[in-house]
Amino acid sequence: MEHPINNPFLISGYESPAYFCDRKKETEKLLETLRNGRNITLTSPRRLGKTGLIKHVFHLVRQQDPRTAAIYIDLYPTECLYDFTQAFSSAVLGQLDSSPVKALKRIASLFKGLRPSLTVDQVTGQPKVGLDIAAGTEVGTLEQVFSYLKQTVKTCYIAFDEFQQIARYPEQNVEALFRSYIQDLHNVHFIFSGSQAHMLGEMFLSPKRPFYQSTSEITIGTIDENAYYEFAATFFKDQGRTLQKEVFHQIYDLYEGYTWYIQMVLNRLYAKAGYPLDEALVQESIRDILRENEFYYQHLLQVYPKGQVKLVKAIAKEKKVKEIMAGAFISKYGLTATSSVRSALSRMLDEEIIYRSPDGYLVYDRFFGQWLDATF
Repeated sequence: MEHPINNPFLISGYESPAYFCDRKKETEKLLETLRNGRNITLTSPRRLGKTGLIKHVFHLVRQQDPRTAAIYIDLYPTECLYDFTQAFSSAVLGQLDSSPVKALKRIASLFKGLRPSLTVDQVTGQPKVGLDIAAGTEVGTLEQVFSYLKQTVKTCYIAFDEFQQIARYPEQNVEALFRSYIQDLHNVHFIFSGSQAHMLGEMFLSPKRPFYQSTSEITIGTIDENAYYEFAATFFKDQGRTLQKEVFHQIYDLYEGYTWYIQMVLNRLYAKAGYPLDEALVQESIRDILRENEFYYQHLLQVYPKGQVKLVKAIAKEKKVKEIMAGAFISKYGLTATSSVRSALSRMLDEEIIYRSPDGYLVYDRFFGQWLDATF
């Protein structure tokens, strides 16, 4: 096995195909779409493995053709156009040149009035080209970054993760600005991914929006349980332990196939070498996770008003609520008027504390929901 690591059940980052489970159909679909020059809108709820899939596809792209540039940019932390410009320029500049020195020369001639810099990436140890961007110059800088992309003869793929963030920027007409730049790029293709399907749907499917019908729509769901079991059981077998299918099913079913939570539990089980892989060990591992996050969960409850917290606790107790405005549910948990519940729900949905699935409302963070259920 390539690049052996201490624990094969990754909970962040991407290592190699050896530690990536299944997603064969989704991988092929993304590769086929990108190779044929079509941009993609990729949606899924958070913690279902969307980011890992993008990084897996980009790994294969680079493996098949090392000259191809594949760039991942997480927009979740960005709050304005300046943040976007910083993240975008930092990720892109220098990636289309054969050497950092050549990149520095070309960028210096292209970006008039801006000072490019050459630093060393603290994570990779590789030279990295950056820009000193002054406040108020975002639009001009963006235009120059896109001009840099337009000049490339390389094939370039760029993934904007949590792309719906740009709809929250305070600046006006950001979507129209991006669309005007993107539509002129011939060797650069994009993945616009996000976890808020309703926002992305509005951005790409509404005739009133600049990105209307400009991409292929791809949605990912859970990994097949049998494929996931075979993937997990193999690593435990290499460790000299047996993962019973019934035990894995309990984990998979408890978290409804959501990859990150399953990986977190499997990571803990793998770390407890020498112990039998039974239900008791699963429950002990989950309790460890909840205890470690207890301070954060308690702090989270203090951030929101009592009415909103009360609603979240009620949903956690029910696990999933189909009719959240039903009198029986409101009465059972002593919630206030329907209008107050509706207001609290809207805030919690927007803050991604509550998630609306096809089967009903639930606490977005499954571990948080478990902690609430066990604590109150």
